[in-house]
Amino acid sequence: MKIYDDYLKAIRQTIASDRQSGLANKGLSFSEREIQKGFDFKTLNEQVPEKRLLPSLADFANELGLTPNFEQKLGMHPDFLHLKHSESIEEHYIVSMFVDIKGSTNLFKKYEPRTVWGITNTIQRAAIHTCLILGGYVHRLQGDGLFVYFGGKEIAPDLAVKKALQFSSVFTYFVKVDLRKLFDEQGIEKIFTRIGIDLGFDRDVIWGMAGIGEISEVTTCSLHTSLASKMQGSATSNGIVIGDNVKNAIPNLTEYCSPVSARTLNEGDRYIFRIPENSFFYTQYDFAWEKFLKNQDFIVTDWSGDLKLKNQYLLISHKNPANLIPIAIKSKPYFDF
Repeated sequence: MKIYDDYLKAIRQTIASDRQSGLANKGLSFSEREIQKGFDFKTLNEQVPEKRLLPSLADFANELGLTPNFEQKLGMHPDFLHLKHSESIEEHYIVSMFVDIKGSTNLFKKYEPRTVWGITNTIQRAAIHTCLILGGYVHRLQGDGLFVYFGGKEIAPDLAVKKALQFSSVFTYFVKVDLRKLFDEQGIEKIFTRIGIDLGFDRDVIWGMAGIGEISEVTTCSLHTSLASKMQGSATSNGIVIGDNVKNAIPNLTEYCSPVSARTLNEGDRYIFRIPENSFFYTQYDFAWEKFLKNQDFIVTDWSGDLKLKNQYLLISHKNPANLIPIAIKSKPYFDF
């Protein structure tokens, strides 16, 4: 989709600075190899600024008409900040998402630690930037991955679910397609994501302070927050698993959902959580995120089957003379190519 082209360029430059692999990176230009003698935090901020989208991702934000909130603070959902150092608790719905990035340990086989740090932080910043565009709240960083909330007091649950699915689909496409191409060039073993998403309604979610004093955070206590974590463990490489509540939150989402048991051929994998005495059986589903992504208003599929941002594709395709063939062939004097 080229949404992350500038982030991929930053990763290339980070690899070029690696002192362990040196000039062995044949896929890099001479200028890229000479950029740095070693990677540091200043270089990261120059390549991928903390509070500014790189141009390729800014195009995506413009396509959606959305602006990221860079004033967000880790673990501080603005709708529940008042619960910090408070004895109060509240019930309110939320969409919980765990994004796990697997396989990054393999980077240490080829690169020095500061290069690995630069690569993983660039990927994580790409995820955070995308999350902010789509209105997510980053609650916690877990290694290379993230724990994210979607929703709040001013957004309906179905829209929060839609934004969560859009984020997870776009970012998974980046890792599966764009990032994989770059790492294949460098001979790096597979790196992939696994994502779990679930929705807890007002009656299911308690917001309150956990911890003591400054060793604390405002967080949720909910079965469905816990299940989101468990579901990412059920996902395949570059797969997304969602819960029953997510599936039912948006009309026609069923066409993108298949019980995990249908993939594993193990009926025991159908339910992610059971309370038999209460007749409660909660189903987990593999989410067909590629099919979902192709059906989003901002995406088109080109002639080669690649996904593109709609506005960018229309702009380019209108400039291509080959696209005039269907018209020109009806007026043969002008059919000259």
